[in-house]
Amino acid sequence: MTENSMESGTVLAVVKPEADTQVMALYQQAISLRNFAEARIITCNDDLKPANDDLISIRKVKKAIEERRKEYLKPFQDHIKETNDAYKTFMEPIEQADQITAGKMLAFNTEQRRKIREAEAIETEKLDIARREMKLNGEITVDLTPVEKPEDVPDRVISDMGSSGQRNNWTFAVVDFALVPDEYKMLDSAKVGKLVRAGMRNIPGLDIFNKPSIAIRG
Repeated sequence: MTENSMESGTVLAVVKPEADTQVMALYQQAISLRNFAEARIITCNDDLKPANDDLISIRKVKKAIEERRKEYLKPFQDHIKETNDAYKTFMEPIEQADQITAGKMLAFNTEQRRKIREAEAIETEKLDIARREMKLNGEITVDLTPVEKPEDVPDRVISDMGSSGQRNNWTFAVVDFALVPDEYKMLDSAKVGKLVRAGMRNIPGLDIFNKPSIAIRG
């Protein structure tokens, strides 16, 4: 056995399963029950009764081992949850700072690029008007002075501390599920399973069949 001590005062005992006498006793029972299962021969109805008794014992041992596993893990899982919850709180302001700063940088980049596109569109329109005017009157009166526009946004911002740059992250939103190709659709297995267990036996495209198992009452 070893102990891990946290600064918060919580002490978690680490016990290897193979050093737990209760678990090892259950493990030995499991081996015996497996040996009986491998040697068992069922040839008549009378053979079902001892098989039934063994099956009940098997399920009890399974339950006991699983309960022991959960009992051992619960303090660690509780500590993990508490730690995650605490660090979620600790991380919240820095996550907000990250989102706010990155958001403002992205908003600036987007607006600057919009202004550049708008200025370029105006220049294109002015050139088009000038060509039409020349064709019509043989002279140009349109002011072709380049439209003032902001400087290009750099692909990367570099400083002594490091660099940053805008990265494309393509995503999607469903606008019409019926138009999505079938290979990109996923069957709702949980919903279908619930319907089948409730008695629905005919769903187009599905082969619904029974897989019997042995249920016990102890």
